[in-house]
Amino acid sequence: MRPNGAVLTRVAIAVAIIAVLPWVVPSFLVFDLIYVAAYAIAILGLIILTGMNGQISLGHGAFMALGGYVVAILAHNAGWPYWIGVPVAAVACGAFGLLIGLVALRLEGVYLALATFSLAVAAPSFLKHYKQITGGFGGMSIDAVTTPAGVPLDAQHWLYYVTWAVTGVVFLASALLVRGKFGRALRALRDNPIAAVSFGVNPYYYKTLAFGWSAVLAGIAGAFYAMTTAFVSPDTFSFALSITVLIGAVLGGIMTFWGAIVGALVIEFLPLLAQRVNAGAPSVVYGVTLILMMMFVPDGIVGGVQRLYRRFARPRPSQPAFEPSAPVATSIALEKPSRE
Repeated sequence: MRPNGAVLTRVAIAVAIIAVLPWVVPSFLVFDLIYVAAYAIAILGLIILTGMNGQISLGHGAFMALGGYVVAILAHNAGWPYWIGVPVAAVACGAFGLLIGLVALRLEGVYLALATFSLAVAAPSFLKHYKQITGGFGGMSIDAVTTPAGVPLDAQHWLYYVTWAVTGVVFLASALLVRGKFGRALRALRDNPIAAVSFGVNPYYYKTLAFGWSAVLAGIAGAFYAMTTAFVSPDTFSFALSITVLIGAVLGGIMTFWGAIVGALVIEFLPLLAQRVNAGAPSVVYGVTLILMMMFVPDGIVGGVQRLYRRFARPRPSQPAFEPSAPVATSIALEKPSRE
């Protein structure tokens, strides 16, 4: 199925905004927008896994930690460049995600959520224990990203464009993946698994692949998260990161790819806005905002915008000048002579 003109127009507008934005905003916002791209990649993985397949994961912070530490260890200990470290991180997280996906096949609902949450809780302790490799409590510093020779950009703008370019590639790859048989199988298993299995859909195959692909995206996000910060530590990838990513998916809209970008913007900038509203208790402002958004836009910001568009933008069907009521129409039909 080919995308329609409206979708291509929205994508073109988004690409144009992303390309121009770092030149019209302050430099510190460019740094924040790099984090937005990393969050968007991680949230996209949750949209595919939870929104499209119905598998609840609270452990994506662990996959991000694995991706970030793979890049950091390869750069710090082996001197590998980042353009090699990021694909290696994606492969490592994909393999780990497939393994977790095989275990997750035996669990559903809250049991799967608790199992993946325990993974996110255990990851920081694991990283602190093996300090010879991970740096332990103190973490590990890595070299900041530098601009290649001959590129007329500073390091911050170069990292911005590289991060968003990779974001565009993974969004395109994910869109192509879910528009075919793979996406139809995921949605069928989410909506009616018994009927899906009766029509020949293999739940073990597709659910495991969904977990693996979601972990690949989380690993890429964690790699760019580490490259942007130029530092990794167990506290950087705490279990709160998994909850934050899930919040972004729900607030942005867990049923649409656009929700990944909107959700990433929310979880990056909403805490900063809450800090400005009330410097004494920003968490209270943040929590109240989340509650209100869930009350009035339960399907996410993108879902709420789509509902408003369908309600006000679509033209209403024209009514006939005279439409007889049901009793009148019945009497007219009875008065017509029958043909024999």
